[in-house]
Parts: sequence; structure tokens; C-alpha cells
Amino acid sequence: MPGRRQKIWITRAQPGATDTAERVRALGHEAVVAPLLAVRALENVEVDLTGVVALAFTSANGVRAFAEKSGDRSLKVFAVGSATAQAARQAGFRSVLSADGDVEALADGIGMRRSELKGAVLHPGAAEPAGDLAGALEKHGIEARRLILYETGPAVLSDAETEALIRCDAALLHSPRAAQVLAKLLKAHPAPGLRALGLSKAVIKPLSRTAMAGKVYPPFPLEAALLNLIDRTP
Repeated sequence: MPGRRQKIWITRAQPGATDTAERVRALGHEAVVAPLLAVRALENVEVDLTGVVALAFTSANGVRAFAEKSGDRSLKVFAVGSATAQAARQAGFRSVLSADGDVEALADGIGMRRSELKGAVLHPGAAEPAGDLAGALEKHGIEARRLILYETGPAVLSDAETEALIRCDAALLHSPRAAQVLAKLLKAHPAPGLRALGLSKAVIKPLSRTAMAGKVYPPFPLEAALLNLIDRTP
């Protein structure tokens, strides 16, 4: 049976925040959408696919940013998780494989298919990625390139907005970058009663020294598993 109705802070950037909020409401909870990160596309970026045989995405934002810059949908796509894979399919890519894990799992999965890759793997993404995918792929002997398409920065929240948000029961966190912003925010606005529900151990790590009511993550880095934590933690 579902637990008590809770107020859940959706911290992820748009447009994903709206989708997550709908899922939270479907579980019977109140969703408060207030992204901690703002995404800004970079201008005058040229996409060079010469020698590229596959794309690797570590976020749905990366998929959307690439899709806006390039009309090519013929390349094989490796996605970090199910949400990113779904975004790739919605963008029109036909061959999409999901690692259902983190950056390390994605690199390992691609590494297992090294013999199939007769060229470079391109990683379109943010200026400050969650992990060094290109470096991890090179350790597997795979040629890898980065393509910076957008940058993320802390969203601007007023003191009044922040004070209201920290009264939520829990904050959902989808990336280490968002957790870093939250940790900094809570230094100025302590919230010992707020719980942090992170998509993975790596996502929660930036909050290790922050006083909170709880910091948990699911056994698998899937949003469905993340949302299950809402009713499973006090």
C-alpha cells in the first residue's frame, strides 16, 4: 500500500522535470518542480561525424541537443540508462542499446562490443559531464571523441523559494551536478528534515557531508527504482 502523501521536490532540469513530476503525481504525491540546473545550448557548434561509427549518450539532454544540431539518425546509439535510451528512440534513432547503469557501466558495455566498432565513438554532451566517458572508453582501446553541445549552471532561486523548497519531504536527484548545487544551497539554508533520493551512489556522493534526514539510492539507476524509494523510506 502507498504511504502518506508527500511533497517531493523535482530538481532535474527541464524538459525531463515535467515527466518526472507526472510520475510522482501518479504515485499519489505532490510534485514541486524547481530545477537546480539550467541548460543552455551552445551556439555555432559544428557536428563532424567523419569516422564516427556510434554515439554514446549519458543524458537525455545530450540526445536532444544532438538531435537539434544533426539530422543523422543512422548511427548506433549507446545510452547510459532507460530514460536516455527512450529519448534517443523518440528522436528517431533505430539502433539503441541501454547500459541501465552509470558512466562506468556504459563504458564497460561499449567495451564489450569493441570488435564491432570500426571507428570512433562520439560522446555529445555537456561542458561539464557527469563522468569521463571518453577517457574510460580509451582505456578499453576504443577511439572516443567529445562533442560539447550545451552547458549547465545553477538555477537562480530566491531565498523565499529556497525556504519553501527545503520544507519538502524529499528531493529527487538525477545527477551528481544537481547534488553539488543542492549541497551548496543547504550550506546557506540547512534542511536537516529533508531527504535526498538519488538515482545512484555517484549522484548522492556530493551530499556526503551535508546534514540531511536521509540519503538513499536504489539498487539500479532507473527512475522507476528511484521513485519506489519515496514510499520505502520514512
